Amino acid sequence: MKDYLQDIVQHTHSLGFIDLVKVTGDANTTTLDSLSEDRSVIVQAQFNNPVPEFVGTFGMPNLGKLNTILGIPEYKEDAKLSINTQTKGADTVPVGIHFENKNGDFKNDYRFMEAAVVNDKLKTVKMKQVKWTVEITPTVASFQKMKYQAAANSEETTFAPKIENNQLKFYFGDHSSHAGNFVFADGVSGTFTKNWCWPVGAVISILGLAGDKHLKISDEGVLQITVDSGICAYTYLLPAHQK
Repeated sequence: MKDYLQDIVQHTHSLGFIDLVKVTGDANTTTLDSLSEDRSVIVQAQFNNPVPEFVGTFGMPNLGKLNTILGIPEYKEDAKLSINTQTKGADTVPVGIHFENKNGDFKNDYRFMEAAVVNDKLKTVKMKQVKWTVEITPTVASFQKMKYQAAANSEETTFAPKIENNQLKFYFGDHSSHAGNFVFADGVSGTFTKNWCWPVGAVISILGLAGDKHLKISDEGVLQITVDSGICAYTYLLPAHQK
């Protein structure tokens, strides 16, 4: 179970803008849902295999605390992790995780959030079906160039995609002041008809996660990045801003 918890923390809390996820699990599937506090990033994920310990619906709040506990050296080898449960009516519900080191002389308990509370805090955000204008697999070189442009244009909080001569370009700023652009991908067809832009910091944070990545952009105003960690497939949906 420790590997699953570390994967969740690495692909949510490490981004810097997510500190709560909802887990929904049964014998067949285990899914995660989350939303950044400013509602700029929607997270929907499914584990590649169901997680036997994650049965039911519950929230994982204060992911920073969970990350700290997972990083304690006492739990590095042969730690014992188990799900704490309570009986409510006819149901047995998960209420937290008990951590215990190999020798049994160092323990922690991490508390889950009840289903009703997490459902209220993370109200389901349904995205309508969109037609994707661009679908690409980002390269390490393109990601590095994006970080260079973000550093050179640190005053800019957003970037705008354009397709020119079968190249997907990302533009920072405008030519009335400092500006920059670079080719993110070649061999791209399609056209953007609207002046959408997306948050630089969030996109860079997501592209920097470990795992296989795929990026899609829609002229209808949605950018999607999927990251498959090998344990779980995370989908990050970012609604556009009008430039």
